[in-house]
Amino acid sequence: MRLTIFLLILCVFEYAVSVDHTKFKTCEQSSFCRRCRNVKPNNSKFALLPGTLNIYADSVTAELQHKINKHVFTLKIEALEQDNTFRLLVDEKTPLKSRYRVTDALKSAPKPGSIKVQEGDAEFTITSGANKAVVISDPFRIDFYQNDVLTVSVNAKGLMTFEHLRTKPAANDAADEITDYGAWEEKFNAHHDSKPYGPEAVALDFSFPEADVLFGIPEHADTFALKSTAGTDPYRLYNTDVFEYILDSKMALYGSVPVLYGHGTQRTAAVYWQNAAETWVDIDTAEKNVVSSIVNFVSGSRKTDAPAAHFMSESGIIDVFVLLGPSPLDTFKQYTSLTGTAPLPQMWTIAYHQSRWNYNNELDVAYVSRKFDEYDIPMDTMWMDIEHTDGKRYFTWDQYKFPNPLGMIKNLTAVGRHLVVIVDPHVKRDNHYFFHHDCTERGYYVKTRDGNDYEGWCWPGAASYTDFFNPEARAYYASQYLPANYKATTTDVMIWNDMNEPSVFNGPEVTMSKDVIHYGNWEHRDVHNLYGHMHALSTFEGLMGRDPNQRPFILTRSHFAGTQRYALIWTGDNMADWGHLQHSIKMCLTEAVAGFSFCGADVGGFFGNPNAELFERWYQTGAFLPFFRGHAHLETKRREPWVYGEKTRLIVREALRKRYSYLPLWYTMFYEHEVTGEPIMRPLLTHYPKDKEAFAIDNEFLLQDRLLVRPVIEQGVKKVNVYFPAIDDKSNGDVWYNIDTLKRFTNVGYESIPVESDTIPVFQRGGTIIPKKERIRRASTLMKNDPYTLVICLNREGKAEGTLYVDDEKSFDYRNGIHNYIKFNFENNKLDVNPIGKLKYKTPAWIERIVIAGLERVPKSATLIIDGVSQELEVLPHGEAIAIRKPGTSVQQIYNIRLNY
Repeated sequence: MRLTIFLLILCVFEYAVSVDHTKFKTCEQSSFCRRCRNVKPNNSKFALLPGTLNIYADSVTAELQHKINKHVFTLKIEALEQDNTFRLLVDEKTPLKSRYRVTDALKSAPKPGSIKVQEGDAEFTITSGANKAVVISDPFRIDFYQNDVLTVSVNAKGLMTFEHLRTKPAANDAADEITDYGAWEEKFNAHHDSKPYGPEAVALDFSFPEADVLFGIPEHADTFALKSTAGTDPYRLYNTDVFEYILDSKMALYGSVPVLYGHGTQRTAAVYWQNAAETWVDIDTAEKNVVSSIVNFVSGSRKTDAPAAHFMSESGIIDVFVLLGPSPLDTFKQYTSLTGTAPLPQMWTIAYHQSRWNYNNELDVAYVSRKFDEYDIPMDTMWMDIEHTDGKRYFTWDQYKFPNPLGMIKNLTAVGRHLVVIVDPHVKRDNHYFFHHDCTERGYYVKTRDGNDYEGWCWPGAASYTDFFNPEARAYYASQYLPANYKATTTDVMIWNDMNEPSVFNGPEVTMSKDVIHYGNWEHRDVHNLYGHMHALSTFEGLMGRDPNQRPFILTRSHFAGTQRYALIWTGDNMADWGHLQHSIKMCLTEAVAGFSFCGADVGGFFGNPNAELFERWYQTGAFLPFFRGHAHLETKRREPWVYGEKTRLIVREALRKRYSYLPLWYTMFYEHEVTGEPIMRPLLTHYPKDKEAFAIDNEFLLQDRLLVRPVIEQGVKKVNVYFPAIDDKSNGDVWYNIDTLKRFTNVGYESIPVESDTIPVFQRGGTIIPKKERIRRASTLMKNDPYTLVICLNREGKAEGTLYVDDEKSFDYRNGIHNYIKFNFENNKLDVNPIGKLKYKTPAWIERIVIAGLERVPKSATLIIDGVSQELEVLPHGEAIAIRKPGTSVQQIYNIRLNY
């Protein structure tokens, strides 16, 4: 036993020192990637078979044939009922066995819309509204147009691959065109992949003729704008546990979201490649060649130098959604209309979380909670990592360190705080552990090829892995969250799912072998990128079963398209250095446009010990990211906010208080995200699509269209350059106001902003009204009925508008209309306040102050009018603005306020 533990610790230690690239494949070491990448362009081997076209009211089908091996495939194209979206499916006509189709990523089955089809000699055209798909027979290609503008072209480079299932050929059988040495079995390091079904890769290229920049396909520690992969490995999508991941890298990380966007000054489009197998994506940024551009212009030919992507997956089918925009927001919404949005979280979950691996015991938890109060620093949630369990047995507690967890939980909730505990998917192989015993007896584990329970190594030592694709296993796992089963927790305790890529310390590439078997007789290679998604789904089902009217809170590391419906994410095991701070913005921006608005990074860095300056700047950045959690590795020094001394403590305290003051805005944005599908955190190109300078900027970001955030993420600087974008191609821009001073900025371009150690450069856009709460308490739960402040920043026309959303901050009653959603509009020196829908949630909260910036002159007074009754209000100077004191209106009232001159 001691030797086993020693070997496990040695394995983990060696792995954790730094990224060992020899543990992870390159494209050249991956047989299917190597084969797909070696396909020569402009020589497509696929063509439509004449006479096979079938036209229906909502779709067309036809047969495709590989021109060399004569294998036949089915093609189906649908125009969806939702705006400007097509779906393309290709599968084998008569496969030796069924190929895997992803069924769990979409929120529901998309509804096809009506179409019209016009047949030609060598092509046919599918029309849906202002959109059309022109399908060319030979070589096979599909051109998608929006308003007669070519927007996306499929297989324009002729890189399509579809390796049909086949029996293994005899040795040296020249009749089989696939001769790659890794096609039928593959070895990597000491691991063997049996590949019982042989080569089965699928690949397709997509060109974006209107695009200047491509972005998407998280998760990578790279820039927001995707880089060319010429001369390098492609971007890899293969959920993998990577300690201390390196930056500016295309290597795979914890999540895989295969949606890619192409954006240009005139339009945006996207493709969602729905495949859960290992996937590589080549990016051609298509640096414009002057000579070829002139030739194309003169000849009137299609643009051949368009930015393009080549998706290559190991197995499955071709299942692609083509999203035609035309604006960035349109495209983002089209994607989330397919995969869903995050449900509105509870208020406390968007406040501050305090975590480390691990808080030692109950006394330690009580001490940390008490110190936050002692230093008047707000904090809502304490987190428990794996050491809280009894020997890494999940759903248990260490009885020596945590003898009274219910008492500990009660002490936290008594002061308005919450607890989150970790539950990972690896199960300790211990016959005395109830969960392992039950999974063994009932057959709930992932299996080896010979039908035995798969066994790997993770934190508990020898472990097996729950097969979350099995509905019975998923239901059993979910039932463990019931109060009758998880007796040492309450329904207010929420969950952290980690290591669910899945992480297997002694497995190939630190994960599960591809030839193990899941429910339904699917190989792991078919579903790998979905495993963490199904884990999060199972946890969500468990928390819903535990308390159907309380919104679950689940943090997951592994994720796929659609996981946002169940859980939020973070950027994983980052480092305490400036580069990782900078990449927390780049990575969360990319996740946000891929459906994951609720994203954050371990504040301070998971590995290493940040110095005071980095610690301060990371808290200032985290205060404006959607998920805000401080977390640290087991071997780091303690780093609660008071550890660094008074100066740092006060700077961190101010950053936290700023976060809490904006919680009404955050809550409103999360509600609007669920309703509209629009991301909360946004790249500048979202609202400034014609400003090319803004396309690749990823050191600043927007929160909706209300705040522009450019944190200080460089060491030792006394000023930062903030880019204020142009709203059109004539260099006109918005008015911006510094949120601390309300100083106006009216120019377009880079502005040098002086910064002190306590400065967070954040700017409110002119034309917006933002709700705040400025009475900061120890936890957000205690601020529920506190009054609001409205900050009105006027645009050049003297106008502004905004919204405020209010409900009970906990239950699903809001979905039954029990909420208040309020619209503010300022125009002609008058503020009008009206509900959107009915005001059904009763609250004592009221408006205690209104700040207005951008007025040309100071009014003498203001008049409040409610139901025809007038009341005079006092107006006072407020820096470069004015403040209306104590209007005293309820958030359930309809009223207006007029400025008097």
